[in-house]
Amino acid sequence: MENQDPRRMHRRIDFLCSLIKNNQTIESASNERFRWRLVQELRNFQWRIPLVWCAINNFAKELLDHQFEIVRENIANILSMSLSFDIILPNGRSTRHPNIDQFINTICERLHQAIVAYEKTPFVPVNVSNQVVEIDFETRKALNLMETVIQLHTYLFDWCQQPVKIATIRIFPYLCEIESIVAKHNFSEDILTISRMRVAMTYLHADLLKALIEQVEKVCTSTKWQARRAAIEFVQNLIFYNLFNARPYAKCLNELLRRCLFDEYLEVRTIASMTLSGFYQCGYIELTREDLKYFNIMSKTHYFTKIDGKKVTSTENLVKRHGGVLGLCAIVLSSPYDISKNVPEALILLCEHSQDPDPIQMSIKKCLSEFRHTHYNSWHEHQEKFTTDQLVTLADAFISHNYYV
Repeated sequence: MENQDPRRMHRRIDFLCSLIKNNQTIESASNERFRWRLVQELRNFQWRIPLVWCAINNFAKELLDHQFEIVRENIANILSMSLSFDIILPNGRSTRHPNIDQFINTICERLHQAIVAYEKTPFVPVNVSNQVVEIDFETRKALNLMETVIQLHTYLFDWCQQPVKIATIRIFPYLCEIESIVAKHNFSEDILTISRMRVAMTYLHADLLKALIEQVEKVCTSTKWQARRAAIEFVQNLIFYNLFNARPYAKCLNELLRRCLFDEYLEVRTIASMTLSGFYQCGYIELTREDLKYFNIMSKTHYFTKIDGKKVTSTENLVKRHGGVLGLCAIVLSSPYDISKNVPEALILLCEHSQDPDPIQMSIKKCLSEFRHTHYNSWHEHQEKFTTDQLVTLADAFISHNYYV
């Protein structure tokens, strides 16, 4: 198909179209795979065959939950090709090709149905008497659909000249929601992470960036902690790749990260601290004395309470105390190769909590270890930023038994 004029190649094009319209059941996965591989050769005609791409799109989107994995991979690839020609032109918008807005609306609805179907009968792979438990048919279809959508979303960035639109942003919450499902099954978590990161690594205009940050805020209210963690991890990369046009959202994201520092799940609190530290380091969020005071106050939250006259640990207060400590850790780790003005005080405040219960103690150990690792070679210069009393306190923390346990 080296000749790219479809008028001269119409017979071959008609033949390939007949392959996708063939409703005959094909038992062999390899045969069906080769059929779709042949159809993919239509990519040589690019935008010149809009009606053919519409026909392919309408047929292929019904096979997103196909039983054969190799076929689903080809379906995801060819669907991304068909959507790649829906672009905004200087004199208007392409209207004859498959519309990505309509397609994503359908996909979002089907993803929602798949998530609901999975949660009704969740499947956890286990062995009973050396026999693998069979997965429910509807659950398997739901998993197949999720896997194909992840691949499709990733392939869009390979084929599309304008991969990020308002439509593709609408699918972002679902890519976070299925994080907990993907972790339980064979298809790789890495593919899902890459799929989200492809969005973060794209330069986004103001309207798209605003819409995406609104979606991130929405995900951070999800009942699933895996979704909240995925959203915060995504934000870090999003801002690093869009640092100069994301300035107006610094206050909004600072408030979001502060809330996540006090999330009930340790994993969410930890990634929020890491992200906040990165924003402090690159100057996206300004580190102020008020931040230090706030985290210090929260780190002093009393986690003991009395119930029926007995002294017990309050989980809620322990989370608040840990959130304050993680905020102090973010301040310390935001200066990996120098000592900013707030770091000495933050370090000393952390040392005061070295005897706190886990996970506070473990977070402090990790922070002190990282600080010592990054400042070891230039410590003779860095120690000049500390007072004598502060250096004594740090020395005690670094050589204490608790630090090495």
